Amino acid sequence: MVRPLLITHGMGIGPEVTARALLAQPPGRPAVLLGRPETAQAAADAVGLPLRPIASLSEAVAGVSLMAPPNPQQEATEVAAIRFAAERCLAGEGAALVTGPIHKKRLADQGFTHNGHTDFLGALCGAEPVMAFVGGDLRVALVTMHMPLMSVGAALTVEGIAHIVQTSHAALVGDLGLPSPRIAVCGLNPHAGEGGLLGSEEITTIGPACDALRAAGLDVVGPVSAETAFLEAQHKRIDLVVAMYHDQGLAPLKAVDFGRSVNWTLGLPMIRTSVDHGTADHLVGTGAADDASMRAALRLATTILARRAR
Repeated sequence: MVRPLLITHGMGIGPEVTARALLAQPPGRPAVLLGRPETAQAAADAVGLPLRPIASLSEAVAGVSLMAPPNPQQEATEVAAIRFAAERCLAGEGAALVTGPIHKKRLADQGFTHNGHTDFLGALCGAEPVMAFVGGDLRVALVTMHMPLMSVGAALTVEGIAHIVQTSHAALVGDLGLPSPRIAVCGLNPHAGEGGLLGSEEITTIGPACDALRAAGLDVVGPVSAETAFLEAQHKRIDLVVAMYHDQGLAPLKAVDFGRSVNWTLGLPMIRTSVDHGTADHLVGTGAADDASMRAALRLATTILARRAR
């Protein structure tokens, strides 16, 4: 049996961009769409995507199947879909997980206790995941994710930065086939601290992490200012930028390639890709939602699967 690609359609514009992406770019293996059946079916009908209802993954065949996730914990259906898909991937029954957007606040109001997909998947897998993004010529990994900006400095540790860089390096080599990736590590402060004049984190934490990584044989540049890191990446002299906080990494990437980039979770014992956008509720049903990011997420998942198969 060929293991199916598992796709959670998420919330907001998730069902419609997922349906359009699957229609435009059907995966080369069976795909199973998990979520609210009535919502998924309506989105599929709107674009002419054939869906085959199934009751278990063992029934998945070529094309796209539709399945309501089992929900023994009585969670929001979107959460149950993510949990089921991750568990099936961990059990070797699913080939990879591709996720649509979720509305964190709306799910939190229903009892969801995680900050998003990445935290939830880390808990399910017993791993320390790394939030990374791939967009055009840029690749970014984040040291801290969803936390207040004022808390970032205190959250940085030598070990934490090293984990992000080592996990990113392993993914670039193993999943993208880059033999000797060059990674730039951003400073936290303007001009990477200007030798301590504008902040000390580069001297006390980020610099020692970079030194240890270089001593271990990794090709690491840094700490450098974020503008230098992204300029070098855009000129293809850097393979991945490690940013200290969310907006430091995602503002440049999304300015260049928003709507076509992919949220890629590293460090999990499974493949997981996702869209780079939120639920965009104001676009639901207007036909204006762009499915390019979901198409890119499907494409990256299948690319990694093919490389791992070799």
